Amino acid sequence: MTDRAVIWAATGLAVAVMLLLLAPLGALGLSFSAATLTVAEGSALRFTLWQSVLSAGISVVLAVPVARALARRRFVGREVLIATLGAPFILPVIVAVLGLLAVFGRAGWVNGLLATLGLPAFSIYGLQGVVLAHVFFNMPLAVRMILHGWQAIPTERFRLAQSLGFSPRDVQRHIEWPMLRAVLPGAALVIFVICLASFAVALTLGGGPRATTVELAIYQAVRFDFDLPTAARLALLQFGLCALAFLVAARVALPSGFGAGGGRIGGPPAPGGWHRAGDVVAITLAALFFALPLGAVVLRGVPGLVDLPGQVWAAAGRSLGIALASTAVSIGVALVFAMAAARGRAWPALAATLPLAASSLVLGTGLFLLLQPYVRPSSLALPVTFVINAALSLPFAFRILAPEARSLYTDYHRLSQSLGLTAWARLRWVVLPRLSRPLGFAAGLVAALSMGDLGVIALFAGDAEATLPLIVHRLMGAYRMDQAAAAALVLVALSFTLFWIFDHWGRRYAAA
Repeated sequence: MTDRAVIWAATGLAVAVMLLLLAPLGALGLSFSAATLTVAEGSALRFTLWQSVLSAGISVVLAVPVARALARRRFVGREVLIATLGAPFILPVIVAVLGLLAVFGRAGWVNGLLATLGLPAFSIYGLQGVVLAHVFFNMPLAVRMILHGWQAIPTERFRLAQSLGFSPRDVQRHIEWPMLRAVLPGAALVIFVICLASFAVALTLGGGPRATTVELAIYQAVRFDFDLPTAARLALLQFGLCALAFLVAARVALPSGFGAGGGRIGGPPAPGGWHRAGDVVAITLAALFFALPLGAVVLRGVPGLVDLPGQVWAAAGRSLGIALASTAVSIGVALVFAMAAARGRAWPALAATLPLAASSLVLGTGLFLLLQPYVRPSSLALPVTFVINAALSLPFAFRILAPEARSLYTDYHRLSQSLGLTAWARLRWVVLPRLSRPLGFAAGLVAALSMGDLGVIALFAGDAEATLPLIVHRLMGAYRMDQAAAAALVLVALSFTLFWIFDHWGRRYAAA
């Protein structure tokens, strides 16, 4: 696309994104009644912050030995395991919660073992359950971030340490600890921001006066009490929390301090003895922690596939439609923003990143306040859900496309100009073929995230508008756990199939 066409398109889309964010916030501001929090709201705020701190801290601490083990050990299936660590990010939250209930719930495997040993039962509901679910989702992300830190240390540093006779403790002190000191704060802040805006986990495993997050309080104020001023006050509070955490996370730099290396592929030394045993234990426990809940969903869900109610398949169709529509919009906007950013403009990156400061419940509450006086909100449940999903997926899609778009512009812009290619000719012959791989990956990610979203749809949807994640949640609430597991299995299959189709298309089109 030509420079002028890209800039004009990006400008129009940036205005649309800003309106989508500012209009709900404006509605919240107009409905704002009092700045004083009630006792229950203050408790929800404290619980939100406390569970986010605990979830981020535990995820990062547990991720360090796993990342170290993966960095210094080579074994069959290592690359598959590292790739699998990305699966929880696109796994529908409600499915993971169902799997965790099968393993850690009242009738789960862990409590069965504890009863056999004569030990007290573990309750998954409340703070411990919310933190456990967040660690399940976010520890793999922390492992990937910390593993990148280890892989960024030049191999020459480890060889120099070996030639100087460093012990494993010396290597940790002088090489690995400085890297961790740089990487861990950023990883912890990213996970903290994610946990602040978590809704489905708190909806399923939280609740009660002592285990209510701000987002769950917003949902209860709208859905059960229809107390719109309270919902507006809480939504503004949640937006402020997310925006502040986002700004802090954006300012945390991750300096390496190691200088440049020779580009050789390698890793830290792999000591034997109890170090080897510790690495084996860390990798094994991490793999079991991720695999057991998913295995439980499969074992419980397969027999129930033949007895699924018709509403599950109707909801699956609605979820597919939302996911495909969200993907088309999000990828289109992200591509235009990435191409504009590649031309040296800073504001497209800002416009693409701003949705990170909001959550689906905050935007949904604002849109509910805007629409409620004029139309029945449930009649717009599906369009509103797809628009919000597209907006909240935009930052991820943009971050995937932006580096590749910058390289594409540097390599082919002058050649395209000299050939006199029109905007559509550049898009067809230059942009799409060379960005197909990141486009496919980003589209698969957006589709999977939208397919499994249980956020704003919970505010708007009635029985006729329910999506598949909402159906799974309702089946769980009705204690129809076998049907819930079967529906969750369908949801997982559809989410990963969408991801695989888009990602495979991108890799295949790039190789063609």
